[in-house]
Amino acid sequence: MEVNGFMPVPDSYDYDLIVIGGGSGGLAAAKEAAKYEKKVMVLDFVMPTPQGSSWGLGGTCVNVGCIPKKLMHQAALLGQALQDSRKFGWQFAEEVKHSWMTMTESIQNYIGSLNWGYRVALRDKKVTYENAYGEFVGPHTIKAINKKGVEKLYTAETFIIATGERPRYLGIPGDKEYCISSDDLFSLPYCPGRTLVVGASYVALECAGFLAGLGLDVTVMVRSILLRGFDQDMANRIGEYMKEHGVNFIREFVPIKVERVEEGTPGILKVTAKSTTGDQIIEAEYNTVLLAIGRDPCTRKIGLDKVGVNINERTGKIPVNDEEQTNVPYIYAVGDILQDKLELTPVAIQAGRLLVRRLYAGTTIKCDYVNVPTTVFTPLEYGACGYSEETAVEKFGEENIEVYHSNFWPLEWTVPSRDNNKCYAKIICNTQDNERVIGFHVLGPNAGEVTQGFAAAIKCGLTKEQLDSTVGIHPVCAEVFTTLSVTKRSGENTAVSGC
Repeated sequence: MEVNGFMPVPDSYDYDLIVIGGGSGGLAAAKEAAKYEKKVMVLDFVMPTPQGSSWGLGGTCVNVGCIPKKLMHQAALLGQALQDSRKFGWQFAEEVKHSWMTMTESIQNYIGSLNWGYRVALRDKKVTYENAYGEFVGPHTIKAINKKGVEKLYTAETFIIATGERPRYLGIPGDKEYCISSDDLFSLPYCPGRTLVVGASYVALECAGFLAGLGLDVTVMVRSILLRGFDQDMANRIGEYMKEHGVNFIREFVPIKVERVEEGTPGILKVTAKSTTGDQIIEAEYNTVLLAIGRDPCTRKIGLDKVGVNINERTGKIPVNDEEQTNVPYIYAVGDILQDKLELTPVAIQAGRLLVRRLYAGTTIKCDYVNVPTTVFTPLEYGACGYSEETAVEKFGEENIEVYHSNFWPLEWTVPSRDNNKCYAKIICNTQDNERVIGFHVLGPNAGEVTQGFAAAIKCGLTKEQLDSTVGIHPVCAEVFTTLSVTKRSGENTAVSGC
């Protein structure tokens, strides 16, 4: 039988489910399906970066994302802790230095253990894994090409696309030849030295933050605003804090050319940039240029046109219904490649598991893409759940929301006497719904740990009254949320003193 003039539909299938992409969402879906004794295959293949970087099974988060990012962030925090420790009585005379090679080797060793763990887990669950590039060639049929170029055809009743995204390049002379991305940074075999970070995404600011924390000279070149899509009040506070802590910012400029001045590890690169508001041209030299200007879905070269799956032609994202189903009934998609959905590892994992349970266990629970907590691991960490202030105003009207806020000073920072009143807490309440908390925002240490706890309460419909009636734990940062009394509307001072 032929469908829409494509290849014939097979009468029987090699697999019940083939998952394309061995990242967080794909692996979660595959392992879940194996629980229901389904015959499952995972295809995963990493195209090397222009600089030649590649990695093992596990996807972006494990190899070149959340895991190495947070570990390098921790390395920077330890540097700050060393400085603080003197005020707490620790005495050490020798000069404190950081070894990039020791750090990257330790982190890569840990990641290697995770890669191996994923392979073992698939084998234990009897999931077939192939390190091969998957490409649809016809209905229910996929071509797998391994690194030696050997091709095999496989058929399946159902497919899940979980191919994720890769960093975008500028499309200017010298970008792919000389620049690196986050796909290269975490395994970079030498210290990057004086670094220009191009972009204002959370990836850009996180990388700039920990590189500066390791003692490097870091400049961030920003086209327009910081952290587009996030609460802008919080984004600007992050930018100010980073500036005060030695990160340079060049605002409203974009690179137009990157040239190599001197070879080496690192070498010297000359960057020419143009103003976004006029004709001004600037030039400067750096050892490393890190591009973090966004990411593009890996959807354009996997044969979706061969099976009729619709994608957004401009963005490459895949539109799906509320059950992660594409316009082709037997093909589903999860993770960062989805149109108008959050690009977060835990979201992909949750969506993958719930999708498989609906397919094979008869459940009806769908992934909730609202009130998802997240954290940006900038030097001053930013945790958020729910609406940004801008989105809340847009959705509910300024007259129907109340913003309660306060600065706070972590006790641990008082003895070294640093960063007084730089940390900040804010909740956004819907006054038309019993002052239900619809937005939660915190800037401070361990913001992720704080936000994760409150996220569960927000999901349960937390109100301002319930927050006020909660007894705080003293002395911790999170207790500030139980004593918020100043509204933004009032214009009162939010600075705090004492404990």
